Amino acid sequence: MTNLKNKVALITGSGRGLGKAIAERYASLGANIVINYSSSKASAEETMANVLKYGVKAIMLQADISKADELREMFQLSLKEFGKIDIVVANAGIESERIPTVDISEEQFDKFFRINTKGTFITLQEAAKHVADNGRIIYISSSTTASALPGAALYASSKIAPMYQVEVLAKEIGYRGVTVNSIVPTGIEGAGAFSNPEERAEFIKQFTQSHPMRRLGNLEDVANVAEFFASELSSYVSGQQLLLSGGALQ
Repeated sequence: MTNLKNKVALITGSGRGLGKAIAERYASLGANIVINYSSSKASAEETMANVLKYGVKAIMLQADISKADELREMFQLSLKEFGKIDIVVANAGIESERIPTVDISEEQFDKFFRINTKGTFITLQEAAKHVADNGRIIYISSSTTASALPGAALYASSKIAPMYQVEVLAKEIGYRGVTVNSIVPTGIEGAGAFSNPEERAEFIKQFTQSHPMRRLGNLEDVANVAEFFASELSSYVSGQQLLLSGGALQ
């Protein structure tokens, strides 16, 4: 079993969905947790309560990843509280229904790239500066980056840029024993566009009928891979993009 006792993990967007599942998994393995949220304090408090059940320490920090000053302050406050950061999961971001390229507004473009690209870039940059030697940096991307899909130009392109940054960082800071990897999940029940499966029942039915495993991914599937990347088992795995799709292309 993975042992993260006395490790400190900072997970952006950990008030709900994938970030919440990863925070709770790391806590169950003994890690102290920095819970980050942007607006939903109630959701973050739920994560906090679940994390504390494992007898670890945790703090909640509000920070909008699209605002560099707030991001940098979050890292400084985390270091002040715990003295170190061993694991950073860059999870926070926004998703949308598919939008044809010709219908994308400049406002939509700016919003997605401000949050998903710039916000994640700075998160990874701060992680590279502050993560402890032999630490772990993990980026949560999207399987829409794996192959071109109609209507996915805006979302997927905003998610794909940090994947390149992951590969670069793996080369720049690998000498410190730090690994940097991406998890690239497909549709995950309980997260993003699938937070309320009943609202997308028909799409899910079509998706699962053509899927090799006949199901959506779930939060535990992502937490399993996040556990692997945080553990010693992945100490020589870096600069990788792990497509978590159950055998599907995206």
